[in-house]
Amino acid sequence: MEGRSFLGIGLALGLSVGVAIGVAMDNLAIGIAVGVALGVAFGATADASKKKGKSKDGGDGGVTPMVASDTGGKSKADTNSDGGWGDGGGDGGGGGGGD
Repeated sequence: MEGRSFLGIGLALGLSVGVAIGVAMDNLAIGIAVGVALGVAFGATADASKKKGKSKDGGDGGVTPMVASDTGGKSKADTNSDGGWGDGGGDGGGGGGGD
């Protein structure tokens, strides 16, 4: 699809899904609004991805693999590291009401 935009396709699919959501929720207006928003977002994302794939640097537009420098200098084999996030503490009890 040379020179075409995915925005129209995304809008049509989003509108279809939105009508289905609206009928299921018994509120067609909200369903259509949600569907159009999702369709426009999908179409814009697809267009951006397509444009990125046609970069002038000769790249293929694919995802670059993650290397150790992307992880803050830690290798994937470092199993003793929690990535600096920790476990959040607590006793893990959760909770919920009991009778």
